[in-house]
Amino acid sequence: MLWATVAVAALGLVVALEIAARRYGQPGPVADQLKAAVFAPKPGPLYGGLVLMSVVLTWRQRIIAVGAAIGMDGVLLLVRWTAGVEVADAHFFGNGALLVMLGCAVIAVTRRTGRERVLLLKGVGLGLLLVAGRKSGDAWLLITSKTRPAVLDQFVATADHALGNPSWLAGRMLQATGPIGINVLDLVYAKLAVAAIVVALYQLRHVAVERRFPSHHLVRTFLVIGLLGPGIYMLFPVVGPVFAYGPGASGTGGVQWAAADLWPHTPLPIGTPHLMSYDDITPRNCMPSLHTAWATAIFIHTRKGPRILRFAGTFWLIATLAATLGFGYHYGVDLIAGVVFALTIEAALRALDRGWDRPGIQLVVYGTTVFAALLVSYRYLPMEMARHQELSGSLLLLAMASVVYGYVRTTRLWEPTAVVTRRPEPQPEPA
Repeated sequence: MLWATVAVAALGLVVALEIAARRYGQPGPVADQLKAAVFAPKPGPLYGGLVLMSVVLTWRQRIIAVGAAIGMDGVLLLVRWTAGVEVADAHFFGNGALLVMLGCAVIAVTRRTGRERVLLLKGVGLGLLLVAGRKSGDAWLLITSKTRPAVLDQFVATADHALGNPSWLAGRMLQATGPIGINVLDLVYAKLAVAAIVVALYQLRHVAVERRFPSHHLVRTFLVIGLLGPGIYMLFPVVGPVFAYGPGASGTGGVQWAAADLWPHTPLPIGTPHLMSYDDITPRNCMPSLHTAWATAIFIHTRKGPRILRFAGTFWLIATLAATLGFGYHYGVDLIAGVVFALTIEAALRALDRGWDRPGIQLVVYGTTVFAALLVSYRYLPMEMARHQELSGSLLLLAMASVVYGYVRTTRLWEPTAVVTRRPEPQPEPA
Protein backbone atom coordinates (compact mmCIF):
# COMPACT_ATOMS: atom_id res chain seq x y z
CA MET A 1 0.00 0.00 0.00
CA LEU A 2 2.85 2.39 0.79
CA TRP A 3 4.52 1.81 -2.59
CA ALA A 4 1.19 2.19 -4.38
CA THR A 5 0.45 5.46 -2.56
CA VAL A 6 3.89 6.84 -3.38
CA ALA A 7 3.51 5.84 -7.03
CA VAL A 8 0.10 7.52 -7.35
CA ALA A 9 1.32 10.69 -5.60
CA ALA A 10 4.44 10.86 -7.78
CA LEU A 11 2.39 10.36 -10.94
CA GLY A 12 -0.04 13.10 -9.91
CA LEU A 13 2.82 15.51 -9.20
CA VAL A 14 4.53 14.77 -12.52
CA VAL A 15 1.29 15.33 -14.46
CA ALA A 16 0.69 18.62 -12.61
CA LEU A 17 4.23 19.77 -13.41
CA GLU A 18 3.71 18.81 -17.06
CA ILE A 19 0.61 20.98 -17.29
CA ALA A 20 2.28 23.89 -15.50
CA ALA A 21 5.41 23.74 -17.68
CA ARG A 22 3.36 23.68 -20.88
CA ARG A 23 1.56 26.82 -19.76
CA TYR A 24 4.92 28.57 -20.06
CA GLY A 25 5.73 27.06 -23.45
CA GLN A 26 8.18 24.43 -22.22
CA PRO A 27 7.96 20.62 -22.28
CA GLY A 28 7.37 19.09 -18.87
CA PRO A 29 8.81 15.94 -17.28
CA VAL A 30 6.37 13.60 -19.07
CA ALA A 31 7.19 14.95 -22.53
CA ASP A 32 10.93 14.90 -21.78
CA GLN A 33 10.68 11.31 -20.56
CA LEU A 34 8.81 10.14 -23.65
CA LYS A 35 11.20 11.95 -25.99
CA ALA A 36 14.16 10.31 -24.24
CA ALA A 37 12.95 6.92 -25.47
CA VAL A 38 13.85 7.82 -29.08
CA PHE A 39 15.34 11.29 -29.44
CA ALA A 40 18.71 12.36 -28.07
CA PRO A 41 18.18 12.72 -24.31
CA LYS A 42 19.34 15.57 -22.14
CA PRO A 43 22.25 14.77 -19.83
CA GLY A 44 20.83 13.14 -16.73
CA PRO A 45 20.80 10.07 -14.53
CA LEU A 46 19.36 7.61 -17.07
CA TYR A 47 22.15 5.11 -16.59
CA GLY A 48 22.09 5.93 -12.87
CA GLY A 49 18.46 4.83 -12.85
CA LEU A 50 19.41 1.63 -14.67
CA VAL A 51 22.14 0.92 -12.12
CA LEU A 52 19.68 1.41 -9.24
CA MET A 53 17.15 -0.86 -10.91
CA SER A 54 19.82 -3.54 -11.30
CA VAL A 55 20.02 -4.11 -7.53
CA VAL A 56 17.07 -6.52 -7.91
CA LEU A 57 18.75 -8.47 -10.74
CA THR A 58 21.26 -11.30 -10.67
CA TRP A 59 24.75 -10.64 -12.01
CA ARG A 60 23.91 -12.39 -15.26
CA GLN A 61 20.78 -10.29 -15.68
CA ARG A 62 22.73 -7.13 -14.91
CA ILE A 63 25.28 -7.87 -17.62
CA ILE A 64 22.50 -8.54 -20.13
CA ALA A 65 20.63 -5.34 -19.15
CA VAL A 66 23.68 -3.08 -19.36
CA GLY A 67 24.84 -4.72 -22.58
CA ALA A 68 21.40 -4.27 -24.15
CA ALA A 69 21.30 -0.60 -23.09
CA ILE A 70 24.75 0.13 -24.52
CA GLY A 71 23.91 -1.78 -27.69
CA MET A 72 20.70 0.18 -28.27
CA ASP A 73 22.51 3.46 -27.63
CA GLY A 74 25.16 2.45 -30.15
CA VAL A 75 22.53 1.64 -32.79
CA LEU A 76 20.67 4.90 -32.21
CA LEU A 77 23.92 6.85 -32.33
CA LEU A 78 24.79 5.21 -35.66
CA VAL A 79 21.33 5.96 -37.05
CA ARG A 80 21.60 9.63 -36.05
CA TRP A 81 25.06 9.88 -37.54
CA THR A 82 23.93 8.25 -40.79
CA ALA A 83 20.87 10.52 -41.02
CA GLY A 84 22.95 13.59 -40.28
CA VAL A 85 21.01 14.46 -37.14
CA GLU A 86 22.84 17.06 -35.08
CA VAL A 87 23.10 16.23 -31.41
CA ALA A 88 24.03 18.69 -28.68
CA ASP A 89 27.08 18.05 -26.53
CA ALA A 90 26.73 15.20 -23.99
CA HIS A 91 23.36 14.17 -25.49
CA PHE A 92 24.74 11.05 -27.14
CA PHE A 93 23.45 8.26 -24.93
CA GLY A 94 20.82 7.33 -22.39
CA ASN A 95 17.96 6.09 -24.57
CA GLY A 96 19.05 2.50 -24.11
CA ALA A 97 18.96 2.71 -20.33
CA LEU A 98 15.41 4.07 -20.36
CA LEU A 99 14.23 1.43 -22.86
CA VAL A 100 15.73 -1.38 -20.77
CA MET A 101 13.97 -0.12 -17.62
CA LEU A 102 10.65 0.05 -19.50
CA GLY A 103 11.31 -3.42 -20.90
CA CYS A 104 11.90 -4.79 -17.40
CA ALA A 105 8.57 -3.31 -16.33
CA VAL A 106 6.86 -5.18 -19.19
CA ILE A 107 8.65 -8.41 -18.21
CA ALA A 108 7.56 -7.97 -14.58
CA VAL A 109 3.91 -7.66 -15.60
CA THR A 110 3.86 -10.40 -18.26
CA ARG A 111 6.48 -12.95 -17.11
CA ARG A 112 6.71 -12.66 -13.32
CA THR A 113 4.28 -13.48 -10.55
CA GLY A 114 3.95 -12.95 -6.82
CA ARG A 115 6.90 -11.57 -4.88
CA GLU A 116 9.23 -11.70 -7.89
CA ARG A 117 6.90 -9.43 -9.86
CA VAL A 118 6.63 -6.98 -6.96
CA LEU A 119 10.39 -6.94 -6.43
CA LEU A 120 11.17 -6.27 -10.10
CA LEU A 121 8.52 -3.55 -10.28
CA LYS A 122 10.02 -1.94 -7.18
CA GLY A 123 13.43 -1.96 -8.85
CA VAL A 124 12.04 -0.40 -12.03
CA GLY A 125 10.14 2.15 -9.99
CA LEU A 126 13.29 3.07 -8.08
CA GLY A 127 15.21 3.69 -11.30
CA LEU A 128 12.40 5.62 -12.98
CA LEU A 129 11.82 7.73 -9.85
CA LEU A 130 15.44 8.87 -9.99
CA VAL A 131 15.02 9.91 -13.63
CA ALA A 132 11.60 11.47 -13.04
CA GLY A 133 12.97 13.36 -10.04
CA ARG A 134 15.57 15.05 -12.24
CA LYS A 135 12.99 15.92 -14.91
CA SER A 136 10.53 17.18 -12.29
CA GLY A 137 13.26 19.29 -10.71
CA ASP A 138 13.91 21.02 -14.02
CA ALA A 139 10.20 21.77 -14.37
CA TRP A 140 10.06 23.13 -10.81
CA LEU A 141 12.97 25.48 -11.47
CA LEU A 142 11.22 26.81 -14.56
CA ILE A 143 8.03 27.39 -12.59
CA THR A 144 9.84 29.27 -9.80
CA SER A 145 11.45 31.64 -12.31
CA LYS A 146 8.15 32.32 -14.09
CA THR A 147 5.82 32.65 -11.11
CA ARG A 148 8.01 34.49 -8.59
CA PRO A 149 9.15 37.77 -10.19
CA ALA A 150 10.16 39.28 -6.82
CA VAL A 151 12.90 37.69 -4.72
CA LEU A 152 13.89 37.97 -1.05
CA ASP A 153 17.66 38.14 -1.52
CA GLN A 154 18.04 41.47 0.25
CA PHE A 155 16.34 40.04 3.34
CA VAL A 156 18.48 36.89 3.34
CA ALA A 157 21.70 38.81 2.63
CA THR A 158 20.96 41.16 5.52
CA ALA A 159 20.24 38.23 7.84
CA ASP A 160 23.49 36.63 6.66
CA HIS A 161 25.44 39.36 8.48
CA ALA A 162 24.74 37.30 11.59
CA LEU A 163 27.17 34.70 10.23
CA GLY A 164 29.67 37.24 8.87
CA ASN A 165 28.61 36.96 5.21
CA PRO A 166 30.39 33.61 4.66
CA SER A 167 29.65 33.51 0.92
CA TRP A 168 31.75 36.65 0.39
CA LEU A 169 34.66 35.14 2.33
CA ALA A 170 34.37 31.72 0.67
CA GLY A 171 34.16 33.33 -2.78
CA ARG A 172 37.45 35.17 -2.27
CA MET A 173 39.12 32.08 -0.82
CA LEU A 174 37.99 29.91 -3.73
CA GLN A 175 39.26 32.41 -6.29
CA ALA A 176 42.60 32.45 -4.47
CA THR A 177 42.98 28.68 -4.93
CA GLY A 178 43.04 29.08 -8.70
CA PRO A 179 41.71 26.64 -11.30
CA ILE A 180 42.57 23.50 -9.30
CA GLY A 181 40.32 24.31 -6.34
CA ILE A 182 37.58 25.64 -8.62
CA ASN A 183 37.57 22.53 -10.81
CA VAL A 184 37.57 20.14 -7.84
CA LEU A 185 34.65 21.85 -6.13
CA ASP A 186 32.78 22.19 -9.41
CA LEU A 187 33.12 18.43 -9.95
CA VAL A 188 31.88 17.69 -6.41
CA TYR A 189 28.94 20.07 -6.78
CA ALA A 190 27.91 18.69 -10.18
CA LYS A 191 28.33 14.99 -9.33
CA LEU A 192 26.33 14.92 -6.11
CA ALA A 193 23.85 12.45 -7.63
CA VAL A 194 26.71 10.10 -8.55
CA ALA A 195 27.91 10.07 -4.93
CA ALA A 196 24.37 9.32 -3.79
CA ILE A 197 24.08 6.39 -6.23
CA VAL A 198 27.36 4.92 -4.94
CA VAL A 199 26.11 5.07 -1.34
CA ALA A 200 22.71 3.68 -2.32
CA LEU A 201 24.33 0.76 -4.14
CA TYR A 202 26.27 -0.10 -0.99
CA GLN A 203 23.08 -0.02 1.08
CA LEU A 204 21.13 -2.08 -1.48
CA ARG A 205 23.91 -4.58 -2.26
CA HIS A 206 22.04 -7.52 -0.68
CA VAL A 207 18.64 -6.96 -2.34
CA ALA A 208 19.25 -9.46 -5.15
CA VAL A 209 20.13 -12.20 -2.63
CA GLU A 210 17.61 -11.43 0.11
CA ARG A 211 14.86 -10.61 -2.45
CA ARG A 212 13.68 -7.62 -0.45
CA PHE A 213 14.60 -3.98 0.08
CA PRO A 214 15.88 -2.67 3.42
CA SER A 215 13.35 -0.68 5.43
CA HIS A 216 15.23 2.58 4.90
CA HIS A 217 17.90 3.73 2.46
CA LEU A 218 19.37 6.91 0.99
CA VAL A 219 17.24 7.01 -2.16
CA ARG A 220 14.08 7.52 -0.08
CA THR A 221 15.57 10.54 1.67
CA PHE A 222 16.95 11.96 -1.59
CA LEU A 223 13.59 11.76 -3.33
CA VAL A 224 11.61 13.27 -0.44
CA ILE A 225 14.07 16.18 -0.15
CA GLY A 226 13.70 16.80 -3.88
CA LEU A 227 9.92 16.53 -3.63
CA LEU A 228 9.43 18.97 -0.74
CA GLY A 229 12.27 21.40 -1.39
CA PRO A 230 10.81 23.19 -4.44
CA GLY A 231 7.67 23.94 -2.45
CA ILE A 232 9.83 26.00 -0.07
CA TYR A 233 11.37 27.74 -3.13
CA MET A 234 7.89 28.91 -4.05
CA LEU A 235 7.24 30.25 -0.55
CA PHE A 236 10.68 31.81 -0.12
CA PRO A 237 12.12 32.76 -3.56
CA VAL A 238 15.84 33.57 -3.48
CA VAL A 239 18.32 33.56 -6.41
CA GLY A 240 21.65 33.65 -4.55
CA PRO A 241 24.58 36.06 -3.98
CA VAL A 242 26.25 35.63 -7.36
CA PHE A 243 23.05 36.71 -9.06
CA ALA A 244 21.67 39.25 -6.59
CA TYR A 245 25.01 40.91 -5.76
CA GLY A 246 27.40 39.82 -8.48
CA PRO A 247 27.94 39.39 -12.20
CA GLY A 248 25.70 36.33 -12.53
CA ALA A 249 26.79 33.08 -14.15
CA SER A 250 26.39 31.18 -17.41
CA GLY A 251 24.82 34.15 -19.14
CA THR A 252 21.76 34.26 -16.86
CA GLY A 253 21.03 37.02 -14.44
CA GLY A 254 23.72 39.67 -14.35
CA VAL A 255 24.55 43.06 -12.99
CA GLN A 256 21.55 44.61 -14.74
CA TRP A 257 19.29 42.63 -12.37
CA ALA A 258 21.53 42.69 -9.30
CA ALA A 259 20.96 45.03 -6.35
CA ALA A 260 24.66 45.94 -6.64
CA ASP A 261 27.86 44.45 -8.07
CA LEU A 262 29.47 43.53 -4.73
CA TRP A 263 30.08 39.78 -4.59
CA PRO A 264 32.62 38.55 -3.54
CA HIS A 265 35.15 41.37 -3.11
CA THR A 266 33.13 44.22 -1.59
CA PRO A 267 31.62 43.73 1.90
CA LEU A 268 27.86 43.96 1.87
CA PRO A 269 26.63 47.12 3.66
CA ILE A 270 23.79 46.86 6.14
CA GLY A 271 20.64 48.51 4.84
CA THR A 272 16.89 48.16 5.02
CA PRO A 273 15.96 45.21 2.77
CA HIS A 274 13.26 45.36 0.12
CA LEU A 275 11.68 42.97 -2.34
CA MET A 276 13.55 43.14 -5.62
CA SER A 277 12.49 42.12 -9.10
CA TYR A 278 14.54 39.63 -11.05
CA ASP A 279 14.49 38.05 -14.50
CA ASP A 280 12.21 35.19 -15.57
CA ILE A 281 15.11 32.83 -16.31
CA THR A 282 17.12 32.37 -13.13
CA PRO A 283 15.67 29.71 -10.79
CA ARG A 284 14.68 30.81 -7.27
CA ASN A 285 16.34 27.76 -5.76
CA CYS A 286 18.32 28.88 -2.72
CA MET A 287 16.19 28.58 0.39
CA PRO A 288 16.85 26.02 1.72
CA SER A 289 20.07 24.77 0.11
CA LEU A 290 19.04 21.38 -1.25
CA HIS A 291 22.64 20.59 -2.18
CA THR A 292 23.45 20.98 1.51
CA ALA A 293 20.44 18.86 2.46
CA TRP A 294 21.42 16.09 0.03
CA ALA A 295 25.09 16.18 1.12
CA THR A 296 23.93 15.97 4.74
CA ALA A 297 21.83 12.91 3.86
CA ILE A 298 24.86 11.30 2.20
CA PHE A 299 26.93 12.02 5.31
CA ILE A 300 24.30 10.44 7.57
CA HIS A 301 23.93 7.30 5.45
CA THR A 302 27.69 6.68 5.25
CA ARG A 303 28.19 6.58 9.02
CA LYS A 304 27.67 2.82 9.19
CA GLY A 305 29.68 2.00 6.09
CA PRO A 306 33.34 1.01 5.81
CA ARG A 307 36.03 3.56 6.56
CA ILE A 308 36.50 4.66 2.96
CA LEU A 309 32.77 5.31 2.59
CA ARG A 310 32.68 7.30 5.84
CA PHE A 311 35.64 9.35 4.66
CA ALA A 312 33.98 9.96 1.28
CA GLY A 313 30.73 11.07 2.94
CA THR A 314 32.58 13.53 5.16
CA PHE A 315 34.59 14.89 2.23
CA TRP A 316 31.49 15.29 0.07
CA LEU A 317 29.68 17.23 2.78
CA ILE A 318 32.59 19.61 3.44
CA ALA A 319 33.31 20.11 -0.27
CA THR A 320 29.64 20.71 -1.05
CA LEU A 321 29.37 23.37 1.67
CA ALA A 322 32.51 25.03 0.32
CA ALA A 323 31.18 24.93 -3.26
CA THR A 324 27.73 26.31 -2.45
CA LEU A 325 29.31 29.29 -0.70
CA GLY A 326 32.42 29.69 -2.86
CA PHE A 327 30.54 29.79 -6.16
CA GLY A 328 28.04 32.25 -4.72
CA TYR A 329 25.06 29.97 -5.15
CA HIS A 330 23.96 30.25 -1.51
CA TYR A 331 24.10 32.41 1.58
CA GLY A 332 25.26 30.99 4.90
CA VAL A 333 21.76 30.99 6.36
CA ASP A 334 20.62 28.81 3.42
CA LEU A 335 23.03 26.12 4.56
CA ILE A 336 21.76 26.15 8.14
CA ALA A 337 18.20 25.79 6.87
CA GLY A 338 19.34 22.96 4.57
CA VAL A 339 20.88 20.96 7.43
CA VAL A 340 17.74 21.31 9.58
CA PHE A 341 15.57 20.44 6.58
CA ALA A 342 17.53 17.25 5.85
CA LEU A 343 17.64 16.04 9.44
CA THR A 344 13.90 16.61 9.89
CA ILE A 345 13.05 14.63 6.75
CA GLU A 346 15.46 11.84 7.68
CA ALA A 347 13.94 11.68 11.16
CA ALA A 348 10.41 11.56 9.71
CA LEU A 349 11.24 8.68 7.38
CA ARG A 350 12.89 6.69 10.16
CA ALA A 351 10.02 7.42 12.53
CA LEU A 352 7.59 6.22 9.85
CA ASP A 353 9.40 2.89 9.71
CA ARG A 354 9.15 2.54 13.50
CA GLY A 355 5.45 3.36 13.68
CA TRP A 356 5.73 6.96 14.91
CA ASP A 357 6.81 6.45 18.50
CA ARG A 358 6.93 9.40 20.90
CA PRO A 359 10.64 10.30 20.46
CA GLY A 360 10.22 10.28 16.68
CA ILE A 361 7.17 12.54 16.76
CA GLN A 362 8.90 14.96 19.14
CA LEU A 363 12.00 15.15 16.95
CA VAL A 364 10.03 15.78 13.74
CA VAL A 365 7.86 18.43 15.39
CA TYR A 366 10.92 20.12 16.87
CA GLY A 367 12.83 20.08 13.59
CA THR A 368 9.82 21.47 11.72
CA THR A 369 9.40 24.22 14.31
CA VAL A 370 13.07 25.23 14.11
CA PHE A 371 12.96 25.26 10.30
CA ALA A 372 9.85 27.45 10.28
CA ALA A 373 11.40 29.78 12.89
CA LEU A 374 14.50 30.16 10.71
CA LEU A 375 12.47 31.19 7.67
CA VAL A 376 10.35 33.63 9.71
CA SER A 377 13.45 35.24 11.23
CA TYR A 378 15.13 35.61 7.82
CA ARG A 379 12.03 37.30 6.44
CA TYR A 380 10.91 39.52 9.31
CA LEU A 381 13.97 40.02 11.56
CA PRO A 382 16.93 40.52 9.19
CA MET A 383 17.82 44.01 10.47
CA GLU A 384 17.82 42.88 14.09
CA MET A 385 20.01 39.91 13.11
CA ALA A 386 22.44 42.18 11.29
CA ARG A 387 22.67 44.70 14.14
CA HIS A 388 23.27 42.04 16.80
CA GLN A 389 25.57 39.70 14.88
CA GLU A 390 27.21 37.91 17.78
CA LEU A 391 23.93 37.08 19.49
CA SER A 392 21.89 36.20 16.40
CA GLY A 393 24.73 34.23 14.81
CA SER A 394 25.17 32.21 17.99
CA LEU A 395 21.43 31.55 18.15
CA LEU A 396 21.36 30.33 14.54
CA LEU A 397 24.21 27.90 15.13
CA LEU A 398 22.68 26.81 18.44
CA ALA A 399 19.33 26.13 16.76
CA MET A 400 21.00 23.96 14.13
CA ALA A 401 23.14 22.20 16.75
CA SER A 402 20.06 21.45 18.85
CA VAL A 403 18.42 19.66 15.90
CA VAL A 404 21.65 17.74 15.24
CA TYR A 405 21.84 16.75 18.91
CA GLY A 406 18.18 15.74 18.99
CA TYR A 407 18.62 13.62 15.88
CA VAL A 408 21.72 11.83 17.19
CA ARG A 409 20.17 11.26 20.61
CA THR A 410 16.88 9.92 19.22
CA THR A 411 18.39 7.66 16.59
CA ARG A 412 20.70 6.14 19.20
CA LEU A 413 17.63 5.18 21.18
CA TRP A 414 16.35 3.41 18.06
CA GLU A 415 19.50 1.36 17.60
CA PRO A 416 19.11 -2.28 18.61
CA THR A 417 21.06 -3.09 21.74
CA ALA A 418 23.06 -6.26 21.87
CA VAL A 419 22.01 -8.62 24.62
CA VAL A 420 24.99 -9.87 26.60
CA THR A 421 24.55 -13.48 27.72
CA ARG A 422 26.67 -14.68 30.59
CA ARG A 423 28.39 -17.98 30.14
CA PRO A 424 27.58 -20.47 32.89
CA GLU A 425 30.38 -20.99 35.33
CA PRO A 426 31.87 -24.50 35.41
CA GLN A 427 30.40 -26.68 38.11
CA PRO A 428 32.44 -29.30 40.00
CA GLU A 429 31.71 -32.81 38.87
CA PRO A 430 30.26 -35.18 41.45
CA ALA A 431 32.76 -37.53 43.05
